[in-house]
Amino acid sequence: MYEERPSPLVPGAVLWRSDGPGAVVLPDGCMDLLWTGGRLLVAGPDTGPHPAGEVPGEDLGGTLWGLRLAPGTAPALLGVPAHELRDRRVDLAGLWPGAEVRRLAERTGAYPDPRDGLEELARARAAAGGPPDPVAVAVRAGVRSGRSVAAIARDVGLGERQLHRRSLDAFGYGPRTLGRVLRLQRALALLRLGTPQAEVAYAVGYADQAHLGREVRALTGRTPGAHAPPPGRAPGG
Repeated sequence: MYEERPSPLVPGAVLWRSDGPGAVVLPDGCMDLLWTGGRLLVAGPDTGPHPAGEVPGEDLGGTLWGLRLAPGTAPALLGVPAHELRDRRVDLAGLWPGAEVRRLAERTGAYPDPRDGLEELARARAAAGGPPDPVAVAVRAGVRSGRSVAAIARDVGLGERQLHRRSLDAFGYGPRTLGRVLRLQRALALLRLGTPQAEVAYAVGYADQAHLGREVRALTGRTPGAHAPPPGRAPGG
């Protein structure tokens, strides 16, 4: 079982819960704070499918509680460049002092719903930090609107190489890969509604249906049809 809801306290974040094995996380440009079994963990930005409950050295199974942070917002909160955590799941104690993490893990677990503890942790860290990185904001908006990397670089007054480095720090990958990932998420949302693949390809900016198929397989390991509702089942049913 998987469920999620928007966070009312952390802008752009999503609170989620996954029960039992089988759930797979797909690339979305985000990073997550996780709590399970009394431990706080961090999920870095993914470039491919990843089992939801898999962390270093063990398969957690059971219930996993998470706070998914909007693309580009986690590094300021965590104090770690996103590319250092790309395709990784790490204990928060590997990033912050162990005593502090143990205290925060106990506090998070004391909530009836640990997601509320994760939300409060992120809210407090965000409040102590500065405003969002304007370059990350511009990159995210630019790739979502289909602007070229050169145009985004001009918008923020940086060279393309500098923009790439800043994007690696903020998102875990460069702006072109970020654009592919965010376009994938738009495509998956339509596929899950049962939208025909040719319409999906046109709506989100793929060259054609074949291009859609290649990108979905490259980033999720599955065909577009595998993400559509089964025949006879209503979307979300």
